[in-house]
Amino acid sequence: MAIQRKSNTAIGFVLGAVVVVVGGIVWYLYNGDSFSPQHKNNSITIELPSVKKGG
Repeated sequence: MAIQRKSNTAIGFVLGAVVVVVGGIVWYLYNGDSFSPQHKNNSITIELPSVKKGG
């Protein structure tokens, strides 16, 4: 029984490593060949109509 548990632990460790590597590759490709997330510079401009004071 001990050999079977050790084998299952090793398989779990290898599968976990594969998931981490695949996740890293997906992150790399999604971020445009860069491991650091790129901040996109979006700007919002709000123009209000001019209001004349007094009367």
